[in-house]
Amino acid sequence: MSDALHELAALEDHGAFAARHIGPSEAEIAAMLQAVGAASLDDLADRTVPAAIRGQDFSQLPPPVSEAEAIAELRALSELNTRRRSLIGMGYHGTHVPPVILRNVLENPGWYTAYTPYQAEIAQGRLEALVNFQTMVCDLTGLPVANASLLDEATAAAEAMALALAASKSKSRTLLVAADVHPQTLAVIQTRAEPLGLVVEVVPVSGISVAAAEKKPFALVLQYPGTTGEVRDIAPEIAAVQAVGGLAIVASDPLSLVLLTPPGEMGADVVIGSSQRFGVPMGYGGPHAAFMAVKDAYKRLMPGRLVGVSVDAAGRPAMRLALQTREQHIRREKATSNICTAQVLLAVMAGMYAVWHGPEGLKRIARRVALQARLLADAAVRAGFTLRHEAFFDTIAIEAGAKADALMAEALSSGFNLRRIDATGVGIALDETVSRLELETLLAVLGKVGGQAVALDALSPRGGLPAALARRSAILTAQVFNSHHAEHAMLRYLKSLEDKDVALNRSMIPLGSCTMKLNATAEMIPVTFPGFGEMHPFVPADQAAGYIAMIRRLESWLATITGFAAVSLQPNAGSQGEYAGLLAIRAWHKARGEAQRDVCLIPSSAHGTNPASAVMAGMRVVVVGCDRDGNVDLADLEAKIAQHADKLSALMVTYPSTHGVFEEEIIRICDAVHAAGGQVYMDGANMNAQVGLTAPGRIGADVCHLNLHKTFCIPHGGGGPGVGPIGVAAHLAPHLPNHPLLAEAGPATGYGPVSAAPFGSASILPISYAYIRMMGGAALTRATQVAILNANYIAKRLDGHFPVLYKGARGMVAHECILDCRGFQQGGGVLVEDIAKRLQDYGFHAPTMSWPVAGTLMVEPTESETKAELDRFCDAMIAIRAEIRAVEQGRADRNDNPLKNAPHTAAEVMSSDWAHPYSREEAAFPLPFVAAHKYWPPVKRVDNVYGDRNLICTCAPLEDYAQAAE
Repeated sequence: MSDALHELAALEDHGAFAARHIGPSEAEIAAMLQAVGAASLDDLADRTVPAAIRGQDFSQLPPPVSEAEAIAELRALSELNTRRRSLIGMGYHGTHVPPVILRNVLENPGWYTAYTPYQAEIAQGRLEALVNFQTMVCDLTGLPVANASLLDEATAAAEAMALALAASKSKSRTLLVAADVHPQTLAVIQTRAEPLGLVVEVVPVSGISVAAAEKKPFALVLQYPGTTGEVRDIAPEIAAVQAVGGLAIVASDPLSLVLLTPPGEMGADVVIGSSQRFGVPMGYGGPHAAFMAVKDAYKRLMPGRLVGVSVDAAGRPAMRLALQTREQHIRREKATSNICTAQVLLAVMAGMYAVWHGPEGLKRIARRVALQARLLADAAVRAGFTLRHEAFFDTIAIEAGAKADALMAEALSSGFNLRRIDATGVGIALDETVSRLELETLLAVLGKVGGQAVALDALSPRGGLPAALARRSAILTAQVFNSHHAEHAMLRYLKSLEDKDVALNRSMIPLGSCTMKLNATAEMIPVTFPGFGEMHPFVPADQAAGYIAMIRRLESWLATITGFAAVSLQPNAGSQGEYAGLLAIRAWHKARGEAQRDVCLIPSSAHGTNPASAVMAGMRVVVVGCDRDGNVDLADLEAKIAQHADKLSALMVTYPSTHGVFEEEIIRICDAVHAAGGQVYMDGANMNAQVGLTAPGRIGADVCHLNLHKTFCIPHGGGGPGVGPIGVAAHLAPHLPNHPLLAEAGPATGYGPVSAAPFGSASILPISYAYIRMMGGAALTRATQVAILNANYIAKRLDGHFPVLYKGARGMVAHECILDCRGFQQGGGVLVEDIAKRLQDYGFHAPTMSWPVAGTLMVEPTESETKAELDRFCDAMIAIRAEIRAVEQGRADRNDNPLKNAPHTAAEVMSSDWAHPYSREEAAFPLPFVAAHKYWPPVKRVDNVYGDRNLICTCAPLEDYAQAAE
């Protein structure tokens, strides 16, 4: 090679992305290494990760490419997908994403990089947006309480099943499901019911009421409208199941509820569905925001998150997550759900779709879709076909007889995917994207196959919604849905909400165990490529060639990174990954004739989702103690293994541990479990400390779930979306989840689906694909090393001010550190919550508070933060320690000080009434860097108790909230 070509190769920027993703420069890395006493990043890794598990081969990963090359590669993959208008329905519909929402929410890091709104004061914008979503759901369903979204319609139905089991007065273990429920929903319900010993019986529509009286189920699941489009009065069926003590669960289409009598007005106990068609692309299955609304009596059993309105310390309205005792990190093995997330970003989009269109706009869309369906129904009859249902909203079911194959083929050649219902039935689901020209093309298809051509202007609307089921109650009466229909108004409304929040585009979010790292723009761009966004999840596999190629590559790369034989990308959240992994273990034991193995050992320090997932998978939880250093107590583990040897199914372990250290005895732990016939499930929440240095498969795990929204750069979105795939060893590969509607989604021997779509939240998988593709193996390893370096640097800087609670055998922490704040309460009455709220005045989101140890802060800086940002955070913490010391020494009032009064709002600081013994400057601008980039918390500290005692979770004018508070 000539000198010029050598120079040209050297000037290529294939490795440039890694330097942008990894925050600290070479000089900063050198300075931090000196501070922590390590000679190099390799030396630091040697002192942090046990030698016995070190080593990883990334030779199978492709070399890194530049941002432009990665985007081009993904664009080419998206263009391999065949773009046809999919009128398949089944809960997935074409929709127009309003451009103002596309640009200012979906593509806006102020929305997509935010964290779950646990720190309510700095999340008021997202919380208000979620209240909009909840209000929309309550209005449409006719029920008083709705949560802030669930993962998809099928899992929402399974969650409703669990709620009904807990709430029903019936002692039955039987669930009835109407035969016209979406097939993917039925399949997920069956997957979830089997480990719990529940019997799922599918009932013909004509015999539902009789079956309810005879079987006396704990619940009945209905679809409204039915999966093939039929609209019928379900009130008698609801009454029939309630008469025997069961609950009525109704899966519904939100657009139909704009025109239909809502299920809540028919007596339904629980209403679930998907808000996908409210401005969220189909994206080959997700992510989409499912919803659940319940009667007031069941609000404390409702899974997921609920946003409520409370008051702040000044008595002003403020929003927060309500009824937090339902969270499984508190309830653990007593939880009825393992859901620890939501689909916040998508719920925000759906709620804003309703804000943008308003009630009249939604009615216009619904009426147009319904009219199209009625015209098409008439065309089908005139062409010689018959209709299976005369009452429908947007979906017609055509009885095509021997012409069904021809009808499907002709539609396909004309650019449409229709639904093959059965041997002779064809379904057509209309949506807002279908143009008049496309409607005329569909008429031509029907005419050609049926033998009788029909012109559009010759049609008369046929069938449709029965007059008796027409909606008479108002929708979306709150002011917010009637105010922002001009784009300037909507743009400014979205901006006003964004400005209330702290996201990664403002400052570091140092949450332990949550890995709030860079979500690079180059990774996000492919998400909105039309070839990815417009794909229905149940198109023929040959139309999804680009998606499947991308998925197979990503599966392969993740298998290499984890050291496993196979990966499933179907689980669409970390909680779903935990559950799917445990089901794989359960299925493996069952296949070997050892179904009696049902004991799951879980360390006391584990994530709360672990025991909740184990119970949902039909396992009995046995807790294993931890020693004073946060490691698994080996003596207790061995005793529990001996006690339950013939029943041992699995051990669930997080690595590095939840205490932020690499346990030295992890191989011994795995070997002990295996020797007793059990399997090792590794929680991958802390995978950001493993990549390139070790791997779950090398350590001895049999299965591990990954949080792609943590280690692999899918953004948190304010509390969702997430992806939680599982990697498994070869012997578990035959027992991965599969899907009845797509053979390519999993092994034929799999146990069924855990998500509605075959590949879960497929449309955001390009993010992780791009991340791995642009980093390459060496940079992925370096990212892990820098993540560990950044955590150790913070631990070193703060160690003299805040004791670091746990360290490894050689004095190092892993990728996170736990700061002990418990001593400040006795000395100065300062609580860990006071520190968390005071950090907001410095412009920072608080670290993880009081978990895994009460009274502590768990800090994880990730590899993406520069040394300058780490120093700003450390300076803020050190300044706060000085404020605590002033209280301890009596120089500051014990009750009236910056910590107890934090956060300080602009209204408070600017007020003429300032009675505090400290200055306004000390309150609002405690360090020089704060003044340069001041973030003003919009509310003072939120009153949690008031919010739970006075639960309000839907929109009303703020003056109403204020009057209620008074």
